[in-house]
Amino acid sequence: MKYFVVSDIHGSGYYAEKIEEIIKKEEPNKIILLGDLYYHGPRNSIPDQYEPQKVARILNSFKDEILAVRGNCDAEVDQMISEFKIEENLRLKIGDKKFFFTHGHKYNIDFWPNEEFDVLVYGHFHTGFIKEKEGKIFANSGSITLPKNNTPNSYLIIDENNIVLKDIDGNTIKLEGIKNNCL
Repeated sequence: MKYFVVSDIHGSGYYAEKIEEIIKKEEPNKIILLGDLYYHGPRNSIPDQYEPQKVARILNSFKDEILAVRGNCDAEVDQMISEFKIEENLRLKIGDKKFFFTHGHKYNIDFWPNEEFDVLVYGHFHTGFIKEKEGKIFANSGSITLPKNNTPNSYLIIDENNIVLKDIDGNTIKLEGIKNNCL
């Protein structure tokens, strides 16, 4: 099973089209959205082609493959234009690992959920990375639309054996601290 994980679209029609291109190229079985889908938020600049309705149309075209969590910029009204359910958090078993997917504003590398997990995957900070801490793996998909800290627009690909951080062109981002991005 192959998972495409993306976060922090923030209403950009331009980057929603890029997501569509990535999905066609990567051919994932499931798409995991880590929140902040439609609204750009008061601390962010307005993204390229700010078109939340276009983002919804593109995401809804993949509704049967989408698993989604709510971000801090997502509102209840966003569920009205989404043809897929937006959860608080997601728990999945991938291979022999317990994954916990969340937006990142509540749970992250510094604030852990009060439950067992092997891998915590989140966005929110707009900075992609994969790190190990105290025997657990923490992966941040970065932001597809508004990356910060001189990081590229990015996403994650996860399967039973690997977590890979990629830039928007599909190139693997070289990381320190995790050998070959393996689980």
